[in-house]
Amino acid sequence: MPNTITDSLYLSEFQKQQQLRQRNDLDKDAFLRILITQLQNQDPLNPMEDKEFIAQMAQFTSLEQMTNMNNNLEKFLEQQQQSSLLSHSELIGKQVGWEVERRNENGTVRKELREGMVTSVKFKNGIAELVIDNEFFIQGKDVQTVKLPSE
Repeated sequence: MPNTITDSLYLSEFQKQQQLRQRNDLDKDAFLRILITQLQNQDPLNPMEDKEFIAQMAQFTSLEQMTNMNNNLEKFLEQQQQSSLLSHSELIGKQVGWEVERRNENGTVRKELREGMVTSVKFKNGIAELVIDNEFFIQGKDVQTVKLPSE
């Protein structure tokens, strides 16, 4: 039994959820409808001043530009993530080196260089992770050396 509307598999429940979401968000269409309604219902003896109308149109234009910029930014980020995954996938089958910090018994930290072959790449929380020898997981930024596997 579903706990919330989002858990439902029924189309009608999904549509109800979308309508609720749309009611809560004022988008540029809602803003324009409010402006048109305001113009249609204004007092003919005391019409809206030019300054008010121009200010509201400027707000509408700003809202539309911000919405378009947000959409473009989302597309750009998606492309960047795909590009990152593809560029890291070129490391599959190659030998990479990275540093690991180890603590001695006396508490001092020493850096140790490890090497392994990249067996796969996965995307986790927007960051490409390299799977080394099907055992280790490192981030692409931690790679210090790349070379062809030794034969």
